[in-house]
Amino acid sequence: MHCGRPDGAGTSTSLPHPVAGRHLICPPVSRSPRDRRAASGSVGLVPTDSSTAPAAGPSAASSADHAPLPHRRLGRSGLALPAVSLGLWQNFGDADPRATQREIVLHAVDHGVTHLDLANNYGPPGGAAEESLGHLLARELRPVRDELVVTTKAGYRMGPGPYGEGGSRKYLLSSLDASLRRLGLDHVDIFYSHRFDPTTPLEETVGALATAVRSGRARYAGISSYSARRTWEALQVAEQVGVDLVVTQVSYSMLNRWVEEPDPHDPAGASVLDVAGAEGLGVVAFSPLAQGMLTDRYLHGVPDDSRAARGGPLRPAFLSDANLDHVRRLDDLARAHGRSLATTAILWAMRDERVTSVLLGASSTRQLDENLAALDAPPLSAEELAAVDALPADTGINIWASRSSDL
Repeated sequence: MHCGRPDGAGTSTSLPHPVAGRHLICPPVSRSPRDRRAASGSVGLVPTDSSTAPAAGPSAASSADHAPLPHRRLGRSGLALPAVSLGLWQNFGDADPRATQREIVLHAVDHGVTHLDLANNYGPPGGAAEESLGHLLARELRPVRDELVVTTKAGYRMGPGPYGEGGSRKYLLSSLDASLRRLGLDHVDIFYSHRFDPTTPLEETVGALATAVRSGRARYAGISSYSARRTWEALQVAEQVGVDLVVTQVSYSMLNRWVEEPDPHDPAGASVLDVAGAEGLGVVAFSPLAQGMLTDRYLHGVPDDSRAARGGPLRPAFLSDANLDHVRRLDDLARAHGRSLATTAILWAMRDERVTSVLLGASSTRQLDENLAALDAPPLSAEELAAVDALPADTGINIWASRSSDL
């Protein structure tokens, strides 16, 4: 799925894409982000706190050694995103080595992963992930800031009291201002309402997104984990207040296919993907590996150093006998076709032409490289697609349902 090299340096190609009005965009070949950082003297810069400084600079591999990542249009907008984006939900807290965080982000950018996704509460503690990226944006990534798409969100609990979560104008805009301070930026590229808030009128929530765009604090606005009905409603309100919602960010994996299911509360019985396709809304799919369940990590139990063992959003109940049986059968099928389970999961999430980008986390550059290698793999077979279709659409792992998408 890589674009390959255009014939001439500095040119780009646009390949036909199955979605009407959308093209798969191959970025121009030019000096890599690492080369441009080197020219500015920013390669090898480290935080002044020596306790977090890495022993050496980022990986010597640069995007010049690899075919450029394919990009897809974000719905009907003019923005294009790489097929794979980097999410900083996990592994970017205060307890995670700053040197490792630095290495992962710079390695991703040097390999063409130009979309970096955050939320105000990513850490822990909340705000830690934005602060970590802010250090890099002030130093190593400063020369390539305009080549990056930096996104953040607000909606879930970030602070105490009645103004520490929700969809109110006060919370959303105050949170955005705090995010910009942590990032050291004057704007983000996309600002999301992180969840639907039934206690706040959509006119207020979407109106706050409109203010973020009009004030220059965000280039685009989006929503996350909204049901099909709430997505329709948000789009109607956005038209009334004069702002374009360009993207919805949703959980989507072989074990969590809620966005394909008809919304029982939608008059037309549409799914989130139906609404996105009809309205030209970009789709960013997060957790395509189901928090690591769709890897070889849990095939033979729960490792002591795993995410499930540490506690957090990957709940032990998700690793039920039934779910692990599904995972093992998918792993057997993937191996029979000569690929890993993770590669199969990534390809599956990308197979739908309405999906703009899949959002992946990483705990190491090795893991990041393994995931990026999925882009070079052949498409899934009819047998593999049928095996996934035979699984339950809901395996009980959608932790965002009760807090947003079911409301």
